[in-house]
Amino acid sequence: MSNIKQSLRTLFAYRSALGGLIIILILVGISAYTIFAIPYDEATKLWRAGELYWLNNPRNAMPSWVNLFSFKKMPETIILDTKKPQLGASKALIPVSDKITRIKIEFSFNYEYDDFPSELNLFFNSNFNVSAPQLTIHWVKPNGGSIVLKSFLLSKGEDRYYISNDDRLARELKSTISRKINETIGYDIPITILLFALEDSSILDPSTARVMKGNYKLWIDGIAFEANMNLDVKLVVYGKVYSWAGTDHLRRDLGIALLWGTPIALSFGVIASLSIALIQMFIGAVSAWFGGKIDTIIQRITEVFMVLPFIPILIMISTFYKFNIWILLVVIIVLSMFGGSVKNYRAIFLQIKEFPYIEASRAYGASNFRILTHYLIPKVLPTIIPSIVLSVADFVFLEAALAILGLGDPLAPTWGKIINDAHSNGALYKGLYYWVLEPSLMLAVTSLSFAMLGFALDKIFNPKLREM
Repeated sequence: MSNIKQSLRTLFAYRSALGGLIIILILVGISAYTIFAIPYDEATKLWRAGELYWLNNPRNAMPSWVNLFSFKKMPETIILDTKKPQLGASKALIPVSDKITRIKIEFSFNYEYDDFPSELNLFFNSNFNVSAPQLTIHWVKPNGGSIVLKSFLLSKGEDRYYISNDDRLARELKSTISRKINETIGYDIPITILLFALEDSSILDPSTARVMKGNYKLWIDGIAFEANMNLDVKLVVYGKVYSWAGTDHLRRDLGIALLWGTPIALSFGVIASLSIALIQMFIGAVSAWFGGKIDTIIQRITEVFMVLPFIPILIMISTFYKFNIWILLVVIIVLSMFGGSVKNYRAIFLQIKEFPYIEASRAYGASNFRILTHYLIPKVLPTIIPSIVLSVADFVFLEAALAILGLGDPLAPTWGKIINDAHSNGALYKGLYYWVLEPSLMLAVTSLSFAMLGFALDKIFNPKLREM
């Protein structure tokens, strides 16, 4: 116990070790919270869900904390739903006769942001028997200007109207505003700008277009040719910021992958590092202790594995076989178990096997297995702790690198998978830097924490480094 206390006291004398240990404890805390708050099955289900599951989220939205550092207040998503009693959403189905029902739905919201929404969509959920209701959708700006967006027959069940993708409406609005300002709008202007912009000359250039702030209304007037029918509508005004981590091209909350990437990265790195070090040490001990043919066979196998290129073989295997992340971990351990460290351990054990206490253990009849596990390996074990800690980051980066190359587990929510998706969808080209920087920062912090702790441990267990 006193030796442990002395070792801890020596360890904490290094500020780098204390800093690294604090960061690792924070990462462990994040991992524990993630495991209990978002179970793995639920996380993978959410991450694998298609875009339709995430339709309430904006696409490629930056994190909400961006607004804390920006002079321009970016819009957040506004959701109004007649299914949920809330301020700004009202529904009235008024029976006119035995066969006719008047539909009156109204959404009202205050828009005080400095930028335009990214999208604007309506979602319908109707219940009728035969005759489809006839609906007309109106849009009212804060200045009182009213626009008819669309008139159509509603489909039964779930139906959608993607206002932002209505090219006909875009042409009509562009023509109407051009006539108002006596100028021709010379670019393909998004509907969100046409619906939310001040109708003046500033709209002629997308960089100068200004938001018309105030209270907006979207109301739906319709007739259903049945008495007992029901209709619910949801209006989603998509913002450009969302949650603490933002969203990707499939509208998924990146916070899920950033959180779950932490326990996956830590467990992958620690298990791989610890398993490989212990297996290599045991193989080296067996080779040194038994000698003869066993030593020769182990050394030839080790030399073959040392010659074989590890990364290309791993890439080739990952290309042909799409493993999940835990099978990939086993493959890495198998490919690394006869690494070059086996020879280093063998050289150390060749010296230790000649120590007097080893001779004494043989004299009182200790078995080979007992000598290996109780006398040889424990003698070397403390000295490899620094290398185990330092190599954790190597395996964390290895898993991330394979995922970035598209060779990791395609379904696991990991940091490498986020970067792979960002690269595939041109995140940096589009200016979506958060998409790359957030997982990269997590990888860098994890690597730095284990490096800081590992170097401090190396100084403790290797006294020659204390003078450096």
